[in-house]
Amino acid sequence: MNKRQSAAQETRRKLITAGLELIKEKGFDAINVEDITHKAGVAKGTFYTYFKRKEDIVLDISRVPFNEIAQELQNMNHLKIIEKLSHYFHRFMECVESCGIHVCRQWTKDVLDPNNVPDNKDGQKWAYDVAMLKEILNAAIKNKELKENTPVELLTHIIISELYGMMTCWCMSDGKFEPLNWTNKFCNIQLKAIFEPYLN
Repeated sequence: MNKRQSAAQETRRKLITAGLELIKEKGFDAINVEDITHKAGVAKGTFYTYFKRKEDIVLDISRVPFNEIAQELQNMNHLKIIEKLSHYFHRFMECVESCGIHVCRQWTKDVLDPNNVPDNKDGQKWAYDVAMLKEILNAAIKNKELKENTPVELLTHIIISELYGMMTCWCMSDGKFEPLNWTNKFCNIQLKAIFEPYLN
């Protein structure tokens, strides 16, 4: 990576960090592009070099922590599928909570109404999460942890619905619902039961 690319990457990181801090502090609707660029210490026009609109920054906020989860899972070949899925669930909710309820509300809003964000016709966060989970399940079939007839599409949507249900409950309860607590209960009680028929 040359100096120019490195500087561009650093500017993008500053904008994402500033956006996250402001959204956590004030909420998505209470800030604008100028607030983000001011906090990041860059000119307002610089924002549009990296993002089309304020909404685009919310998806990027999710990329780093959720990419980290994907990397962690790739290095966990020694774990059984239920342990991997439990780790995925736990880390998913850790990332959601660490990004804050205002970011979570925006992710949920964008998934519930993808037309709310232009160029987000399939709900990019939802599509990203579905693809990651399918990859985990397909790898488990390939490694013969799960049977070949495992209904990957169905199980993916059951699990994603549970995750997004927890996110939505957190948003609706104004933070009183505790996603990590419920994640542990779900993993301990339901996850094994869901996958039991498909384990080799």
